Amino acid sequence: MNKKKIINDPVYGFINIPSALVFDLVSHPWFQRLRYIKQLGMTHLVYPGALHTRFHHALGAMHLMSLAIEVLKGKGHEITREEEEAATIAILLHDIGHGPFSHALEHSLVSGIQHEAISMLIMEKLNDDFKGRLTPAINIFKGICSKKFLHQLISSQLDLDRMDYLNRDSFFTGVSEGVISFDRIIKMFNVVGDELVIEEKGIYSIENFLISRRLMYWQVYLHKTVIAGEQLLVKLLERAKELALAGQELFATPALSHFLKHTVSEKDFLEKPEHLSNFLRLDDQDIFASVKVWQDHQDLILSSLCRMLTTRNLYRIEITNEAPDQQRLERLKENAASVFKISQEEASYFVFTDVIRNRAYNAGTSNINILKKNNVLIDIAKASDLSNLESLDKTVKKHILCYPRII
Repeated sequence: MNKKKIINDPVYGFINIPSALVFDLVSHPWFQRLRYIKQLGMTHLVYPGALHTRFHHALGAMHLMSLAIEVLKGKGHEITREEEEAATIAILLHDIGHGPFSHALEHSLVSGIQHEAISMLIMEKLNDDFKGRLTPAINIFKGICSKKFLHQLISSQLDLDRMDYLNRDSFFTGVSEGVISFDRIIKMFNVVGDELVIEEKGIYSIENFLISRRLMYWQVYLHKTVIAGEQLLVKLLERAKELALAGQELFATPALSHFLKHTVSEKDFLEKPEHLSNFLRLDDQDIFASVKVWQDHQDLILSSLCRMLTTRNLYRIEITNEAPDQQRLERLKENAASVFKISQEEASYFVFTDVIRNRAYNAGTSNINILKKNNVLIDIAKASDLSNLESLDKTVKKHILCYPRII
C-alpha cells in the first residue's frame, strides 16, 4: 500500500505524510478521534468559522516541523533521518491527550490531570503497539534526547505548536491580528550550543509573533463571550456529575457516563487502564448529544444551564481589574435563588467569580534568543527596540463575574 500520502490543508496547501510509520499513526483510531474535537472549543459562539479540529492542528504542526528541519539541515546542523522522523512524530502526537472542550473537562470531569500527561500516557501505549518504534519520539517529547533544540521545536516560547495554532486560529476566526510570518521565522531558525535561536534578521517577525499572541488571547481565547460559553459548559458538567454521583440516572454515552459516575484523580487515571480507554472514546459529540437531551431533565438547574447553552443565552460576564464587590455578589445570588427557586448554595451555578490570566512571553523559561551578527546571543525583550515588549513578560490578571441575564 502506498503510504506516502498528500493532504490538502487550507492554511499551507499540500502537506506530505513523510513515512509509513507516520501514516500508520495518523490512521490510528486514537489519532483519528481528533477529527471530532474542535481546536477552539466554544469559540465558534463568537467566530462562526472557528470549527477547525485538533486533527487539522496536529497535521499543520507536523508540516512546520518538516520545514524547520529542512532549514536547519541546510545551515549545516546534522539531523539524522531517524531523528527527523522522531521529531515529526513527537509534534504530530503532542496534543493527542486533549479531550473534548479540554479546559471544561479538566475543571469538571477529569480533575487534576493535564492533557500533557495524558498525551504522554497515550504515546507510551502507542509505543507498546508499535513495538518500541516511538521511543526516540518520546525522548524528544520529554526533552531527554541528545539534541535539545529538537525538543524546543515542540515545546518552548517559540515552538511549532504555537506557530501553527496562531496561524490556523487566525485563519479560521478571521482575526487578522493573529497572522504571523511563520515562513520567515522558520527561515531565521538556527542552532547555537544546542539551543534554538533566531538570526537577527528575524527580530521583527518575532516581535510580531509575540504581539499577535497577546492580541489573539484577548480577542479570541479570552474573549468574554467565549469565556461565558466555557464557564457555562463547566457548570453544567459539574451539575451533571453531582447528580450522577448522587445516584440519578442521566442520559450519556458509555464513555461520558464513566466520568460522570466516577471521581477520577490523576493517580487513578495513570494507574487504572479503564479510565484511559473511556477517555479515548470521548469527543465533542458525546458532550453535545447529552447537553441536548439534558435540556428536558427534571433537575431545574441542569435543564436551565443546558438550555442557556443550546440557545446561546449565555451568562452576562463582567471583566475587571479588581475583584467584584462581595455584597453585590451576594445580592446577585439572592436574585438567582429567587428567580430559579433554588437555594442560596445552588445559586453558585448561576452566579460566581473566577480569574483569567494572559502572559504572552515568559522570559524565565526557554527564552527566545536573538543571534546578533557578531555571534552574541541576546534575549528578544532586550534586543527589541519596542518599548512595550518587556511588558509582555508580565502576567495580566483579570477578575470575571458571571450571572444570568434575566437577573
